[in-house]
Amino acid sequence: MAAVQWKWRVLRAGAFRLDGGTMFGIIPRVLWQRLALPDDLNRIRLQTNCLLLDDGQRKVLIETGYGNKFDAKNRGIFALEDRWIGQALEEAGVDRGDIDAVVVTHLHFDHAGGLTFAPAPGADLQPTLPNAKVYVQKTEWEDALANKSTMTRTYLRENLEPVADRVVLLEGACEALAGIRVMPTPGHTWGQQGIIFEDAEGTVIFPGDVMPTASHVGAAYNMAYDVLPYENVFTKRRLLEQCAAKGWRLVIDHEPGEAVRRVIPSAERRGQFDLNAIQAGAGNT
Repeated sequence: MAAVQWKWRVLRAGAFRLDGGTMFGIIPRVLWQRLALPDDLNRIRLQTNCLLLDDGQRKVLIETGYGNKFDAKNRGIFALEDRWIGQALEEAGVDRGDIDAVVVTHLHFDHAGGLTFAPAPGADLQPTLPNAKVYVQKTEWEDALANKSTMTRTYLRENLEPVADRVVLLEGACEALAGIRVMPTPGHTWGQQGIIFEDAEGTVIFPGDVMPTASHVGAAYNMAYDVLPYENVFTKRRLLEQCAAKGWRLVIDHEPGEAVRRVIPSAERRGQFDLNAIQAGAGNT
């Protein structure tokens, strides 16, 4: 059987802002502010990059962004753009009902919030993608239901319960569905997974919050949100080495600039890596 070659594109599901100090953990502000300029509330600009995959027979969504359910107070706290995955799909000419599957790296609100929506103010929440199964690691699903996190308000039941009957639980590295593989990427959460697929140019990986922006490429540049920051160092190292050695393209989930990057060994910093932005190719349409 021939390998599945996907056509795909990046969908921007909404910009937002989070505290810069928290996003860069132990890195002093004097260093990280050179990479990400904070606003007057110390927040840095982020994006929710999702992927739309199409093999001619199936449409698969990777990630869903923060959704459209936040109230005015929380929209202000996070500076949420008035935008969500439903609009991004509409702009791409895709009906939400045409999505066959959604694969999420993990279930924090900025990745899984778009799984559900309210069809009208005060109405019961419904799945945003009515015909899609949701693929996630078993550990991540169980941790989300138990609210097992360094944050108290990131695993939100409103994003989980309306889709519980369509969740497909994965365990470790496997083929989640034909043409899409997943592998554990622990660090940010215990159950986070990276998502891997092929297009006409080779392999693409979407690793989640191992490295939320291109500015987090350094080993110590991890988030205070990470449950296992030390392990994330090694997960990130393995990811970058794999991408550099095999020529995999990397899609960075919260990068506000160019999300698709190629990993190359740094010419100036021994043992480190650079991330080169690349233009859309035959597979990335």
